[in-house]
Amino acid sequence: MSRPSTSDLADVLRIAHERSIDYLDSLPERPVFPRASFEDALAALAAPLPDEGEPANEVIDALARAGELAAVASSSPRYFGYVIGGTLPAAIAADWLTSAWDQNAGLWSATPAASAAEQAVAPWLLDLLGLPSTASVGFVTGCQMANFTCLAAARHAVLRRAGWNVETDGLQGAPRIRVVASAEAHVTIHGALKMLGLGTGAIVPVETDGEGRMIEAKLREALRGVDGPTIVCTQAGNVNTGSFDPIAGIVEAAHEKNAWVHVDGAFGLWAAVSTTRAHLVRGVALADSWATDAHKWLNVPYDSGIAIVAHPEEHFGAMSLKAEYLEKTATALREPLDWVPEFSRRARGFALWAGLRSLGRRGLTEMIDRCCDLAVLAAELLRKEPGVEILNDVVVNQTLIRFHGEDPSGDDRLTREVITRVQEDRVCWLSGTRWHDKEAMRFSVSNWSTTARDIEMTVESIVRCYREARGERR
Repeated sequence: MSRPSTSDLADVLRIAHERSIDYLDSLPERPVFPRASFEDALAALAAPLPDEGEPANEVIDALARAGELAAVASSSPRYFGYVIGGTLPAAIAADWLTSAWDQNAGLWSATPAASAAEQAVAPWLLDLLGLPSTASVGFVTGCQMANFTCLAAARHAVLRRAGWNVETDGLQGAPRIRVVASAEAHVTIHGALKMLGLGTGAIVPVETDGEGRMIEAKLREALRGVDGPTIVCTQAGNVNTGSFDPIAGIVEAAHEKNAWVHVDGAFGLWAAVSTTRAHLVRGVALADSWATDAHKWLNVPYDSGIAIVAHPEEHFGAMSLKAEYLEKTATALREPLDWVPEFSRRARGFALWAGLRSLGRRGLTEMIDRCCDLAVLAAELLRKEPGVEILNDVVVNQTLIRFHGEDPSGDDRLTREVITRVQEDRVCWLSGTRWHDKEAMRFSVSNWSTTARDIEMTVESIVRCYREARGERR
């Protein structure tokens, strides 16, 4: 068979559907990390490319068998690594439709459906997050590109105020931009500054407290030492502790200096919908731009980042493109490519629309609150084990854990060993980090399907692995 055929489309989709359902049904009991290695998966996939094409149903069946060998069950209710959410049923189904429809979401004329979904979802997001209803919204791959997009708008704005058109004249000879940011700013802020030509050397780091929050007095001191175009980057949800900068005071201080304030809220911005934690984002609506992920705490499939800018004219000025062949509408309809760095891209609005509609406002609030409560439960249960230390105040869904032995000088090694043992135990999966010059276990609860029993099973695994690691050291 040298040419694909649509005659077996129903059959091949049936195979994909059956294998997908089998996989998803297995998640509650499935080992969270695969026993097969990368090498095993590569051996199964890296056969010579055939001269003649193979039947689609055989290809998909082979992919399913090989892919599941080394697929991490990141949608498992006991996956607590990084900050990776699960996938809501409605969002998965919408993502299947997205692939079937295969819409290029760059232009309204290429897909009215995808453009309409984005335009419908945007006001929902602004309302839920408590942000200005007039803000512009761009749908990107993740928080790296959301930070990039928002900081591009910031670069455009602060240089325009200084009389410089960066889109026309570039950065050579431009006034220097200073970026005042937390000493614990996420690496994607650094990545965005590299790609934008500002460089990480533009950063004026601001000291943080024991929870990783920017110290407002230090921020004000840093602002007194800078002149000219200035961007301030603040954080809603420290990547390790989940702590929040004092955003309201930061915005006030920055705006006194005519600085642009950007909020990196990859997961923490969703605290705005919480019944008990919305106070953590007090003042966030007064900032100039915000970045967040839907594939984290909103639990839609990858990839789904969101860039939001309070000043649409600055956002448009940084991102919009013109070309003779582009059939842009002559009406006021929103052109998606004017708000993101990408041209051709996946239609991300469908899964967002379905996920939010399936949850509703109350369902989203319940999911966020439940994840936070489960993170607190994990901390409470782990504290009962002598030698286990919780390093942070568990304010949202992040718990930092450290393990102690008889010799404090070996606590770093012991902590790393416990993390390795837990990962190999495969009851759950979570990651390690380095926090304030100490090794730590990072525990993130971000999945809609996680229950208290999942937390109990995970804590049992952690405690068992810790005891085994300590026993070998005696």
